[in-house]
Amino acid sequence: MRDFELERYFSRWEFTAKYHMTASDIESMSIAELLDMASAEDREAFENQWLGYTETYGHPELLREIAGTYDTADPSDILCFAGAEEGVYIAMRVLLSKGDHAIVAVPNYQAAETIPLDICQVTGVPLDENDNWSLDIDRVRELVRPNTKLISINFPNNPTGAVLDRDRFSALVSLCREKGIYLFSDEVYRQVEREPSVRLPQAADVYEKGLSLNVMSKAYGLPGLRIGWIMTKDTAVLKKMERYKHYLSICNSAPAERLAVIALKAGDRILERNRALVNRNADALARFFGDFPDRFEWYRPDGGCVGFPRYLGPEGANRFCEDLVHRTGVLLLPPKVYHSELMETPRDRFRIGFGRKNIGAGLTVFREYLLSQ
Repeated sequence: MRDFELERYFSRWEFTAKYHMTASDIESMSIAELLDMASAEDREAFENQWLGYTETYGHPELLREIAGTYDTADPSDILCFAGAEEGVYIAMRVLLSKGDHAIVAVPNYQAAETIPLDICQVTGVPLDENDNWSLDIDRVRELVRPNTKLISINFPNNPTGAVLDRDRFSALVSLCREKGIYLFSDEVYRQVEREPSVRLPQAADVYEKGLSLNVMSKAYGLPGLRIGWIMTKDTAVLKKMERYKHYLSICNSAPAERLAVIALKAGDRILERNRALVNRNADALARFFGDFPDRFEWYRPDGGCVGFPRYLGPEGANRFCEDLVHRTGVLLLPPKVYHSELMETPRDRFRIGFGRKNIGAGLTVFREYLLSQ
C-alpha cells in the first residue's frame, strides 16, 4: 500500500504543534460529560459493562440507535467498524476486484482513492472549484465504462466542505441505478451543514446499491470511541463485509459501544452544540481572512468543519504551511498532503479546521505571524 500522506504528516505534528488549526473533527468531550447526558439505566449499563468480546455487527442496542439516524434502515442493515477507515477499507476490498473500474471524486480523503488503486483501475472525477466544488454529472457519465463497479463520493467534502446540489445528487443516483453501479457515500460530516436546506439524503436510504458510511468521530465529535458503520440494503454485500471484518478488528470495544449508544440518544443536543460552535468559528475565519485579502481567498464551506482556502503569497502554499508550523506551532495541512494519483489537485490551497473551541488562540498567533512578514 502507498503511504498515507495525511496521516504521516499528522504523526509528525498533530500532538506536537501547539495550535492544531486543521483538525477534521469537532470539539470532543470527556467521558464524565457524556455520562451526564445518560439516563440512569444507560449509565448503569456502561459502569457494569462486561469486558468480553462483542458481536461483530455491533451491540443490538447500538444498531437500533444507528438505524434511527436513517429514514428507512432496520438494525439488520447496519455493520459497525473500528472507526470509518476500517469501513472504507473493507467495503473497497469486498466490492472491487482486479478486473473492475472505480470512479472517485477528487480532492478527497486519501483512502478513498488509495485503497481502490491497490485493487483495480480507478479514474478521478474533479470537484470544480469554479462551481462551488460541485460535481459535473455529465462528466461522470462520460467516465463510466462497461466494467465500472463503484462510484465514490464524500459530501460534505473533506477538504473543501462542499455539499452537492440536491438535483445533481439525484442525477448521480439515477446514473448509478441505470448502470447498476454501487454508490459509496462518505457522509461523516452530515448534520453539520451551514443550512439544513442543503443537507443531502443518505445514499443508502434512496438507492438499493448505496452504501452510507458514518462514524462517531466527526459530526458527533467523539473520535476516541472508534465507532463507525456502514448502512446498506444490499444484504449480500453486508454479509461479505462482516466476514472480512473477522480478519481485522473482529468486533468493537464494548465500553465504546455503550458510550456511543448514550451519544446517539443525546444526538440532537450534541449536534446542535456542534453546529453552533462550527458556525461561530466559520464567522471568525471569515473576519480573519477578510483582513488579509492579499494573502488569502476564503469561501464559507457548505458543511463540515474544514475548509480549503487559496494562498496567494509568492512563496507558495506548501512552504507557507511548513514555515508557519515550524515558527509558530500553528498547524495547517499543506497542499502536498492532498496530492492525487488520479489527476492534478490545487497546489495553492491548504486545509484549515474550525471545529475546535480554542480557535481564537491559534488565530491570534497566526495573525502575528502574518503581520511580521
